[in-house]
Amino acid sequence: MPENLLPNPSTNPSTLLPAEPEVTAALDADAPVASVVVSHPSSSLAWALLADEAWERGAALESYAYARVGYHRGLDALRGAGWRGAGPVPWSHEPNRGVLRALFALRRAAEAIGEPGEPERLTAFLNGADPEALRALSAGA
Repeated sequence: MPENLLPNPSTNPSTLLPAEPEVTAALDADAPVASVVVSHPSSSLAWALLADEAWERGAALESYAYARVGYHRGLDALRGAGWRGAGPVPWSHEPNRGVLRALFALRRAAEAIGEPGEPERLTAFLNGADPEALRALSAGA
C-alpha cells in the first residue's frame, strides 16, 4: 500500500514563535501602532493591530490590506520557526498571537469585502492552527 504523503497535523510538532520584546515594549508604552509597524515591519502583531484600528474606523479595505501584510509576515515567521505548512500554532503561546490575530483580521475583512473562498480558507487555517484562537478572537480577545 502506498504511503500517505499528506501532512497529518497530529504528527507535526507545535510551532512556537520567538517573543518580540521591542514590539511588546513599544505597545505597552502606548506608542501609536503605525509607528510600531514602521519600526518593526516584520511584526505580524503590529500589522494585525493596525488592521484592527482600521476595522474599528469602518475601513474594511484598509483593514484587509494591513491584515494581508500581517498574514504574509506571519507566514515568514512561522516558516522561519520550522513550520512546514501544517501543524499546531498554539494560541496559548503568547508570541503566536500576532500571526493568529492577523489571520483572524484577514478573515474578517475578506468576508466584509466579499472575497470568495477566502473566509472559509482562513477559518480552516485558524482551526488547523488552534481552534482556541478562533474562539478567543471571535469573543474579542
